Amino acid sequence: MTVRPAETTLWLSAAALVATVATAGSLWFSLGLGLTPCDLCWYQRIAMYPLVAVLGIAAWENRPAVVRTALPFVGLGLSLAAYHSYLQATTAQCALGGPCAAVLWQSPALGLTIPNLSLVAFGLLTVLLVGMWRRVGRQ
Repeated sequence: MTVRPAETTLWLSAAALVATVATAGSLWFSLGLGLTPCDLCWYQRIAMYPLVAVLGIAAWENRPAVVRTALPFVGLGLSLAAYHSYLQATTAQCALGGPCAAVLWQSPALGLTIPNLSLVAFGLLTVLLVGMWRRVGRQ
């Protein structure tokens, strides 16, 4: 018996947990705190929300090949979050014409804004998925 199924499940479960926490966090910001998401926030949500189901089911069914499905979503979300964080850091104008550069909330402890938290989540997902792909195998 090999340890690959358990290892794959661990990697995918960790990724599903990150996606779930990020999704719950984004819902808390909008529904709990009443913050209205800007256009870039919506696009990041569109990239994150499906990952909860995709990675959760893949972890349950032990499917490492889900990397091919999940990485495009993660790459898109990572790019959007990096651009959004850049806009807030430089106070540049958003190409979408919305209030994307406005800081609506900032972590009192770490000073991270909502796009920064999104960037961290997509970065963690990238590390977990690429790490699993390299460690477990390119199936």
